[in-house]
Amino acid sequence: MRKVAYGISVVLLLSGLFHLVVFFVDGGPWEGPVSWRKAVTFGVSFGLTLASVAWVTKLLRVGPVVLGIFTFASVMEVGLITLQAWRKVPSHFNDETAFDALVARSLAAGGGLIIFTVIWLVVAAWKARHLAPSMLLAVRVGAVTFLSAMLFGALMIARGVVLTLTEGHQVAYATAGTWKLAHGVAMHGVLLLPLLAWLLTFTPWSEHRRTRIVGTASALYVLAIVAAAVVSAS
Repeated sequence: MRKVAYGISVVLLLSGLFHLVVFFVDGGPWEGPVSWRKAVTFGVSFGLTLASVAWVTKLLRVGPVVLGIFTFASVMEVGLITLQAWRKVPSHFNDETAFDALVARSLAAGGGLIIFTVIWLVVAAWKARHLAPSMLLAVRVGAVTFLSAMLFGALMIARGVVLTLTEGHQVAYATAGTWKLAHGVAMHGVLLLPLLAWLLTFTPWSEHRRTRIVGTASALYVLAIVAAAVVSAS
């Protein structure tokens, strides 16, 4: 399953980069509910994230089922968002046709699957005892910040649903992404912090020093997430 996940992560990443080329060729706005931005950012982000989760589940000795669920949900999210980009219609909060409503509900269901797997990852990280202290700290902080990214995403979905019901689709499309910056900043600690801990193993420094470096990097990363959340809320 892990090799499959790595292969799919490459496909998702290439999809995002391909749609960046499409954006430069086709033009149109970068921001807004109908643009190539989502196909680009979701492809690149999920490509990197899926590879990160595949690696971290190996470190934590998590079984293939959890990785399989995350892989399926990642493909569904990127695939449906890319489909809607090609159809030139909004992906989230769009229930203006039966098909669009099905896509929006499927995206929400995929998000639920992702949150489930990330919670499993957090629990596994806290139960782990076999990793070196520096890597264990990196994996734990990375998993928790990854969960915070999912929660920021859930806040945006909830806000969009409420705005759709109370103020209409256009308001939801324009303003539901309040926490987008915080969501994006928090998304990749699950890659960056374990990667730092792994790179430090190639230095002559003691495990105690490596753990202190990872701890400092983790604190700075959390501060960056808090700062992004403050900016998003303002």
